[in-house]
Amino acid sequence: MSTHHDEAVTLKPIGEVAAFQRNLIPANIPGTYALKPLFEKVAGEDDIRNGVIAFRDFLYIFCDRLISDGPVFAKPPKKPGGMADYPFLHNMTNLLAEIGYHGKTAEGGGSLLVTDMPSCTASLDEKGRKKSPKIPFSGQVDCLRFLGLCGFAFPGIDLDAKALAVSDVQSLEVSYPKNPLLLTGLKALSIADMELRTERRYWNDHHLLRCDYRLLKADGTDMLDVLTDFLHPLSEELQAFALTLHRRYTERGMTCLNTTLGDTSFAYLPLGKSRRALSPRDLYAQRVWEFSYSLRHGYCLFVRAKRTEQYADVIERFPEPLRESIKKGYGCDRKLRNERCQHGCQGIRIPLDGAIPDVGGDIEKWLDHECRVL
Repeated sequence: MSTHHDEAVTLKPIGEVAAFQRNLIPANIPGTYALKPLFEKVAGEDDIRNGVIAFRDFLYIFCDRLISDGPVFAKPPKKPGGMADYPFLHNMTNLLAEIGYHGKTAEGGGSLLVTDMPSCTASLDEKGRKKSPKIPFSGQVDCLRFLGLCGFAFPGIDLDAKALAVSDVQSLEVSYPKNPLLLTGLKALSIADMELRTERRYWNDHHLLRCDYRLLKADGTDMLDVLTDFLHPLSEELQAFALTLHRRYTERGMTCLNTTLGDTSFAYLPLGKSRRALSPRDLYAQRVWEFSYSLRHGYCLFVRAKRTEQYADVIERFPEPLRESIKKGYGCDRKLRNERCQHGCQGIRIPLDGAIPDVGGDIEKWLDHECRVL
């Protein structure tokens, strides 16, 4: 039996990771929305909303700089745990979060003063032994230098000094001269990232870099709006196809679950009559189909087809590529075809690309039969 399933992770080039991350930044942030009471202490609502937009615009610069200059700063680890496992990105995300969360607005409002940076400070464990900071000294310098390239300023800090560490500075002053309101947006988003996320906050996630302004909103979020933002990098034709499927099946009683359990996904499932409270992970396991965006496969439709024998005659009338994909089924690549793992257990994979317009109607018929919404 092949052991390809166990082969080492292949790290993606940092430019590809940056381009992937750029697509997750919301393209259309509304100018007005009510904020949760938690943010009253941060600033006025208009300043927060405008600050969030300023932070979003900074993230575009951040990703573009990663594409052009990333190899200088983002060094690959010896044993990556994932395709985007760059310590530089983890360090940068957590440094920004702590600047926003712990920073105090300086007199005049043009900068933040940060005196507490847990990730950049050595500590003692329960036995009194010294623990190195989560972000090593060299990583702290790289982060500050890269932020400098992206428009941040750190008055009193010599970014060319080789021995500089954030923990050496009693009070780190942080500014963004191009648009000081960015600091207000960063502070609000950092509080939301630290205190309001329903899923667990992992050290190596990059959620803050997605500018999830919806965590700040007082009102609930419309799933159609979230999906529309998710699809924005695709062509208008592909967006229309996806939104049509979303409306078709949610109107017929299916639940849409937006998850970021690794990949970004919009999963569709019938909840049935179960009264047992299920976690997002348990709900996701019940999905019938989903839209997914991943570094591995890009934008795709995945279908966990289990009833194909009940409508085999319908499948025979589909175009050959779609028909053959359905007939192959899905499951563990190693067990089914003695191939390396390509995450075939996720479902039958249909790329959201230029071939979709030719088979969109057939995909809808397929889902109708699989979901029993005829």
